[in-house]
Amino acid sequence: MKEVKVLGPGCPKCQELMKQTEQAIEELGLDCSVEKITDIMEITTYGVMMTPALVVDGQIKVVGKVPSLDDIKGMLG
Repeated sequence: MKEVKVLGPGCPKCQELMKQTEQAIEELGLDCSVEKITDIMEITTYGVMMTPALVVDGQIKVVGKVPSLDDIKGMLG
């Protein structure tokens, strides 16, 4: 099971990344745990200074933007 985390305080871009990530997981039929982390102190423990950010299995995949659905699928696959 993949561990996926969306880092962001809840801004529109953060919400969009969460929505796109959930859609990508559903379309790919993956078994993932998805967590939304909004606590700024916890976000900084990942070394992330800009949000939104996507973390897959402990690896930061994207920071500061919302990638396309296809790009997210590639990051999850």
